[in-house]
Formats: sequence, C-alpha cells, structure tokens
Amino acid sequence: MTLLQPVRQGPLATLNPVASVGAAVIVSVVLLLSIDPVSAGVALVLEGLLLCFAAIPPRILLARTAPVWAAAPLAGVTTALYGQTSGTVFVQWWAVEISSGSLELALATTLRILAVGLPAVLLFITIDPTDLADGLAQLVRLPARFVLGALAGFRLVGLFVDDWRALTLARRARGVAESGAARRMAGQAFALFVLSIRRGTKLATAMEARGFGSPVRRTWARPSRFRRRDWAALGVACAIAATAAGVAIAVGSWNAPLG
Repeated sequence: MTLLQPVRQGPLATLNPVASVGAAVIVSVVLLLSIDPVSAGVALVLEGLLLCFAAIPPRILLARTAPVWAAAPLAGVTTALYGQTSGTVFVQWWAVEISSGSLELALATTLRILAVGLPAVLLFITIDPTDLADGLAQLVRLPARFVLGALAGFRLVGLFVDDWRALTLARRARGVAESGAARRMAGQAFALFVLSIRRGTKLATAMEARGFGSPVRRTWARPSRFRRRDWAALGVACAIAATAAGVAIAVGSWNAPLG
C-alpha cells in the first residue's frame, strides 16, 4: 500500500467523503478561533478516544501522521524561542527570548497543530478520490467540470514518483547524474515539470474528446448518498468542538486572536 492509497477498512472508511471533510472542517474552524492549550488539549483527548475505534493498523497510522508529529514540536520550539514575550523572562540572548507567555503560547501551538492535523489526516486517508469527487458534485453541487478535472489531476500525482525514478535512471545511464546535487535536482525537477505539462495537455484533450466538458446535465455511475452515519459523524464533530470551546471558556483560557 502506497501513501496515496486510501485505507479501506474501519468505520471511518464507511463514511461519505463529504461527511469526513465536513467533520474535519468543523473541528478545525473552532480550534482556530482561539490560541489556548485548554481547548486544543480537550479536543486532542476526545479525538484520541475516538481513535481507539478507528481500526486503522498502527503501522499505517504512524506512517501517515508522521509529518504532523514532526511539525507540531518544531512549531512549538520556534514559538517558545521567538514568540511574543510576556510574563516572567527566563532566557534572553540576542533574538531568543523565552518567557512564561511564550512557553504557554508554544504549548497551545503544539496542541492545536496536533488537534487539527491528526483528525484531518485520519479522515482523509480513508477517502477514495473518486468517492470524494462523486460527493462534491452530487451533494455539494460543485461544477462537474471542475470536480472531474481536479480528480484527474490528483490521479496523476501518483505517477510523479515513477517519473522521478525513471528520470534519475535515464540521467544516470547518460552519465549526467554525477554533477553537483543542487544542479542535478534543479535539472531533473525542470524535466519533470515539462513532462507533467505534456501529460496534462494530453489528458485534457482526451477528456474533452470524451465529453467530460459537455455543458449538458451529466449522469453518474455511482450515486453518492448522505446516510444517518454521516449525520452522526457531523454530530460527533460538533460535540467535540463544542466541548473543547466550552471547557476553555469555563476555565477562562479562551483567547480569540481577533477578540
């Protein structure tokens, strides 16, 4: 299983992709309204409890969420060193200034990245791109031409790795892959860019010839339906967001940046 292939097991995989995207958006929007560790921490704990029922293999789970686990502490450290100074100052050296306020902001930033990033990744790894395109066009009523074009483009992303490997082998066979790393990467990236444009042009012409850009009302081979389990998923997302915001407001830690 590659990193681009969806995980087709567990209860999350049975949800309509529109419901999965909607649930991730609901939690993310509420957490982005405030920079405080309480709301993000409560949401992260509740999401962790739900993760126990996701039935996603640990190996796949760690591989898919690794960027989030790496980005969160890095953002926290950067915020602690260079964030807004307030309260007691512990360390002050050149541009680095660590205070109680910057440490609290760093903790809130780390927890918020985890609380927003982890559920988004967990929901999106169970989504099949074709099912998502069906839902966006049939339920959300997005323009079919835009949806199908985006789906076709996403399907080509998986070919980038194969193209990059083929270009590397071809340049090595011609003896032009032994130069400087920066120069080699730049030349190979430009070659991949040109190859992608050519393939995209051919695909667009083929789709136009097959009537994908027709202005008439189109039919769909697979109907997309919003079921009770999908409404339940949105309800759970609303409950998590409301609980996180309510606890933060109750303890007085809610800190809206624009408030």
